[in-house]
Amino acid sequence: MQPEFWQARWARNQIGFHLPAVNPYLQRHWPTLGVAEAAKILVPLCGKSLDLIWLAAQGYRVMGVELSQLAAEAFFSEQGLTPQVVEKGVFKVYQSGLIEVWCGDFFALDAQAVGDCSGLYDRAALIALPPLMRARYAEHLTALLGVGIRGLLVALDYDQVQKAGPPFAVNDDEVRMLLRERWSMEVLQEQDILGESWKFVQDGVTRLEERAYRLERR
Repeated sequence: MQPEFWQARWARNQIGFHLPAVNPYLQRHWPTLGVAEAAKILVPLCGKSLDLIWLAAQGYRVMGVELSQLAAEAFFSEQGLTPQVVEKGVFKVYQSGLIEVWCGDFFALDAQAVGDCSGLYDRAALIALPPLMRARYAEHLTALLGVGIRGLLVALDYDQVQKAGPPFAVNDDEVRMLLRERWSMEVLQEQDILGESWKFVQDGVTRLEERAYRLERR
């Protein structure tokens, strides 16, 4: 899946993956993770998520990473914020208050850029990527983040034969296979969300489960 795919989705406003509210798993489970107060949180493929606002409201410093400049600019505009914009290597960084969004390719990040991050939140990154890119993402994420970093991961599970992604189905076995070498994990919540996901029902999906994981880098 090439960057042009996501650029085109944002250009056409085909952003059904964007939630118009703060993710309930984030609100329910983040306080249980034990991430230090005022820590910096890495949010890969953040789009214009309201989750960034929620994390900042809890006193965290937030480092979103987003490929689309349209998404980054829309986020700050919709929140009534005027960011400072600077260039950092190949990234254009938008910053206002506790929130910064690094606009560019997540795979171009290096450990120095995220060196002061001590938390991770992934609601939309892993499930946005096809299988080979998911493996690459997991490897890169693991290489970037140090031992002891804690985070929250949200994944979807359904029959991929019934509907093409994105968002892609990433079942529990695959999550564990991708992360087991360097991460400990625990399922915090699992639920059937098909009844509240009309687009999946419309496309013929008969099972749709969502899982929230507690992660810790070993």
